[in-house]
Amino acid sequence: MKPKSESSCGGFSLVELLVVIGIISIFLAIGVGFGRSLSGSGVSTASAQAEALFHEARAIALGSGRLSRVLIDVNDANSETYLRRVAIVAQMLDNNGKPMPDQWELTSGVLMLPTSIYFSKEFSRKDFVRGTGALDEMKLTAGGDHYNGTYAYYEFNSEGVCSSSVATDGSYTAPAFVLGRGVRDPGGEPRLNAGGRRDFGGFVIWRNGSTSVFRDPSQIIGNTAPQ
Repeated sequence: MKPKSESSCGGFSLVELLVVIGIISIFLAIGVGFGRSLSGSGVSTASAQAEALFHEARAIALGSGRLSRVLIDVNDANSETYLRRVAIVAQMLDNNGKPMPDQWELTSGVLMLPTSIYFSKEFSRKDFVRGTGALDEMKLTAGGDHYNGTYAYYEFNSEGVCSSSVATDGSYTAPAFVLGRGVRDPGGEPRLNAGGRRDFGGFVIWRNGSTSVFRDPSQIIGNTAPQ
């Protein structure tokens, strides 16, 4: 009897594998392009990066027992960093490791928002539910000429609470951080896209330090759009 011949393996050839990889690459490219068209043209990415800075600022406050702040540049409307620079500062410590009141230092957390993406002063409020309460502002004088100036801020205390939204009676009003896509003339305020509601994004900061991302711009602007 002749020995039974072994059956050949049913694997893919190199050419077939390359064809499959090429097809997958095409679908991935289409998917990425589609995702970008739905992302608010950079708003979603910028919002996620800013959200990471908030978590970093809270971690600094919790880990070192000192105040930290997330800053937004509101210093000079003629500057390219106006409403686009986001940074973290923390209280400086003395030789005994104690926080020094009104003495601040920049940390490594600095973000420059993409071109045409701006912080929205209109929708970024201390009390998101009521849409009220302008953010507090501070003068930064310890960052060198490149960073010194006036900034709006969100503050975290050593318990990780966004203390800039804590009232004198201890109640908490969840603040919002909102970005929008628009255009701005030098020296002027951004004109955010009133018609393109997907061009807004951001999140709410809760008392425990967690954040909730706006899944739909209608959660930010309701039935009206900024003028």
